[in-house]
Amino acid sequence: MARGPKYKVLRRRRREGKTNYYKRYVMVLSGHPRFVVRKTLNYIWVQIVIAKPEGDHVIAAAHSRELFTKFGWKGGMANTPAAYLTGLLAALRALEKNITYAVPDIGLQRPVKGGIVFAAIKAANDVGLKVPMSEEIAPPLDRIRGMHIAEYAKMLKEKNLVKIRFSKYFERGLDPENLPVHFDEVKNAILASYSSKINIRGVEAT
Repeated sequence: MARGPKYKVLRRRRREGKTNYYKRYVMVLSGHPRFVVRKTLNYIWVQIVIAKPEGDHVIAAAHSRELFTKFGWKGGMANTPAAYLTGLLAALRALEKNITYAVPDIGLQRPVKGGIVFAAIKAANDVGLKVPMSEEIAPPLDRIRGMHIAEYAKMLKEKNLVKIRFSKYFERGLDPENLPVHFDEVKNAILASYSSKINIRGVEAT
């Protein structure tokens, strides 16, 4: 344990692993909205946030649970396809509020190439909300569509284990081998729900 007269106790949220205050300070000084991506064990949520003296003000947001309740999503709520769709939904809502640029805020998540948080950021850029990110760090399209999950399910089916590993998928009426097609359907439904409200640029229905 650190000791001595110069030792400074970290702020509570830093001790709890919730906030990197230095990164937050830099982002707030930029004066731009933040594209906040957070992941839990079961869900993903994305918020477009503006910092104000009294606290953060959420301009637009989306939760991966909404994919199920509003758009018929039957896949997992915290995987790469869900992150992309949640980011897409949040970005469309931000564009509806005339937000066209935001800085990425992935919190304390490690910036791993192809990581789930970057799927959400890629979705924002695809639909026309500029969030700075190198294309090299984003997940490839086949992973975003869930091809890796479909292939894993196919392997498990050969061992008669697929219904154990993907029980929630089957409960919701989805064979995980069909996840890429289902992803396209939900993506198209999200785009269609906003096509009459805003001018969607940079992404096409699949």
